[in-house]
Amino acid sequence: MTETVRDRQRELQALAGEIAEMGGLAERLVMESVTAITRIDTTRARAVIADDAQLDAMQRHVENHAVDLIASHRPQGKPLRELVAALRISSDLERVGDLAKNNAKRVLAIEGRAHPPRVSMGVEHMADIALEQLKSVLDAFTSQDLSAALDVRNRDDEVDAIYTSIFRELLTYMMEDPRNITFCTHLLFCAKNIERIGDHATNIAENIHYLVTGEQPAEARPKADRTMSIPANDVSHRD
Repeated sequence: MTETVRDRQRELQALAGEIAEMGGLAERLVMESVTAITRIDTTRARAVIADDAQLDAMQRHVENHAVDLIASHRPQGKPLRELVAALRISSDLERVGDLAKNNAKRVLAIEGRAHPPRVSMGVEHMADIALEQLKSVLDAFTSQDLSAALDVRNRDDEVDAIYTSIFRELLTYMMEDPRNITFCTHLLFCAKNIERIGDHATNIAENIHYLVTGEQPAEARPKADRTMSIPANDVSHRD
């Protein structure tokens, strides 16, 4: 193995480490934003908003690093795919941080608003699954485990199905008592943001597939978001 090849491998390993660091911060921002939602914790929400700037800076560093490696080493084949995947995955992680920040901003907007009991529990459950998928897919990226990545991709419909259920539930609360409308509307946006975090985990899984095989998955990803097909009169009232 030539010194140039060894240098390139070290650089690629360093870049993968930077992606892993980004992933850890993105996971923390999501967890903290969800805790802020369930507790209406504005202090925690403000910390998430501030810390998102660090994730943005890390994404710019990864992007510059990858571009420099492409320019200096002119890689081909799998080494080139690793760099392209790093660029794409860092972008997905930056968007995950943005979605966590958006949810934190919602917390500031709903502070002091009346809200029905336990209404945030479904959002918390959906976030647990989305975070599990994000962690699993980042582990799959580190190990380049195609099977684990495809498992995450094939579970994309789990988060979608929970989002549809939450959508129905929040509409019900709003129809039962107009005082719930403001809080539930903000919470509905939070739930949609979490559903999109699940989509970014799936994007990362598809980029792992590309990294390992050189191709995108042939089959369309499973989806179970049925909110566009729910008419208003289809929402059942609670007993």
